[in-house]
Amino acid sequence: MSKFFKRLLNDSSSSDEEERNMWFAAAIEFERQNSQGSGSGDRSSRQYRYRDRVSGHSRLLNDYFVENPVYDETLFRRRFRLSRPLFLRILHTLQQHNDYFVQRRNAANTVGLSGEQKMTAALRMLAYGMSADSLDEYVRIGETTTIECVKRFCQGVVEIFGPEYLRSPNAADISRLLQKANQRGFPGMLGSLDCMHWAWKNCPAAYHGMYAGHVHRPTIVLEAVASYDLWIWHAFFGMPGSNNDINVLDASNLFANLQEGCGPSVNYTIMGNHYNMGYYLADGIYPKWATIVQSISHPQELAHEFFAKKHESYRKDVERAFGVLQARFAIVRGPARFWHHEDLTLIMKACIILHNMIIEDERVDDNGLVAMASGNDDYDSLGTDGPIEVSRGPISFDHFMATNRAIRDSDTHYALRRDIIAHLWTLHGQGVIE
Repeated sequence: MSKFFKRLLNDSSSSDEEERNMWFAAAIEFERQNSQGSGSGDRSSRQYRYRDRVSGHSRLLNDYFVENPVYDETLFRRRFRLSRPLFLRILHTLQQHNDYFVQRRNAANTVGLSGEQKMTAALRMLAYGMSADSLDEYVRIGETTTIECVKRFCQGVVEIFGPEYLRSPNAADISRLLQKANQRGFPGMLGSLDCMHWAWKNCPAAYHGMYAGHVHRPTIVLEAVASYDLWIWHAFFGMPGSNNDINVLDASNLFANLQEGCGPSVNYTIMGNHYNMGYYLADGIYPKWATIVQSISHPQELAHEFFAKKHESYRKDVERAFGVLQARFAIVRGPARFWHHEDLTLIMKACIILHNMIIEDERVDDNGLVAMASGNDDYDSLGTDGPIEVSRGPISFDHFMATNRAIRDSDTHYALRRDIIAHLWTLHGQGVIE
């Protein structure tokens, strides 16, 4: 009750009881009308809309998930970015992990949204980068619920599938990568390395100076390593856009397992010289390390020119992986509209995990046949270099520092590049590589 009415009711001059009751009733009516105005208690700002979620669920099932759907597998793959079996596999796993994706009844005994509706809303936002309320007409899901679905979906994907699809390559994976690298004329190559910037539209004003780099707008950097099949083996996301590729490399954990002695070691021989560390193809900004091989910017000899041509061709694997990732999930191609850095990290990791799952689901071998879950890959053949050894025991500090110096050895970098140039030129002379 306002102070004016309290003073009026407590005034001793108002002795008439009926007049006091009249003023008291007027005060109650005034306060009631005033409480229904603007503010958190305004019921008109949170209107209930009957969206008929059951009919939305039935329409979605008839369109995509029944035995004879309206839209076939090709249209499902194009609109959801993945196949129907993979969609159902992810959905069933999420339902076992989190009951948020299980259809339930609320306190009013009303049927809620189904798991298919929630996952469809999340995937459409990731795939098309659309606004949250654009799915309301078809999926029958509100804006705030759609945003919550995206966050819970990304969190579930990272927690469940992250250990498998965001891991470093194991011994079997390295065996396959080395076998393909030998065919390309780059023995010991584990992939290509580069960075990508994701624009942050809703970056807080206080962070603009830290996250704005050469593009003059706030961005977040993704460092990734991709192989020939566009599988992303390493993903380090979160550095502000003001950092260059060297700063991101220093902060990332790309060579952490190698330094700690708990990762698979790579043994190979080029032109009679033995090496025990794999390497990545990168552009000229990266340092001259033993684990990074760069191209020659101005080749003067035919052998150097041939090496630069092949290097730049195979280094495009990571660029192609970035392009396919952005084509599949438009949310990482356009400016990010979320406010919190943690949400963007979850979205980026979830998109990379889904990207790798799609590659595994649709992997094609050299004969053009689909090899489900890499079933046609020969993991046992390593050529003549012998098996890959994996060290899991504890290491001393001296061994850690020695490995760290070996990774950053520039002499080994130049020696390795000379051997690769000579090896490629020999294969070219034999007609093995054109």
